Amino acid sequence: MRPAVSIVIPVFHEAHIINPLVGHLLRMPFAGKREIIVVDGAASGDSLRAIRDPRAVKLRSTRGRAVQMNTGARHATGDILLFLHADTRLPDDGLERIIEALQAKDFVGGAFDLAIDSPRPCFRWIEKAASRRSRITRIPYGDQAIFIRKAYFLRHGGFAAIPIMEDVELMRRIRRRGDRIILLPHRVTTSARRWERTGVCRNTLRNWMLLILYHAGVAPERLSLFYR
Repeated sequence: MRPAVSIVIPVFHEAHIINPLVGHLLRMPFAGKREIIVVDGAASGDSLRAIRDPRAVKLRSTRGRAVQMNTGARHATGDILLFLHADTRLPDDGLERIIEALQAKDFVGGAFDLAIDSPRPCFRWIEKAASRRSRITRIPYGDQAIFIRKAYFLRHGGFAAIPIMEDVELMRRIRRRGDRIILLPHRVTTSARRWERTGVCRNTLRNWMLLILYHAGVAPERLSLFYR
């Protein structure tokens, strides 16, 4: 039997985009079993109420991407976990690519290359920089659609319960253990909304500074004050 994939989507007031995402995931060609788990961190539960397709599993959680994703992982029935941001789209063959990648037993997980949904030339530079960075450091970010074997994820504690940098912390932990991830050349497409909201240069510089401070030992709780 082919491994099953559980797609865990943490949301916070994403009612306006959740149905197109769920529909896209359900329409994707995939020969195996897929499970879509949406975990809402908003007290109002507005994103869950907006979901029209009954095949999506709806869960509530306290707010926090790491907490929400851990909640989804604990309820998942699949062999492979895919953590997907609500504003990110997989390539049409994305699920098949994940299965193919993890056929190699020496990989515990992986991620995709990044594309940003905007025609502005500055985003092509950001995409290339993200690809080079993740390959040099072996630390992909959450918007690159991180996937991982469920048994490995749960055995080693899942995401740390921190307000920011949970993706970086997990990947650093995997690297310290000497375990391997695969970085696929196929690209996921993420929304440009956060760059457009705060400005491309400002958002990029802020992200670099947060990463530098995190590696320097500044607590994620302090860093989160600058991320909002």
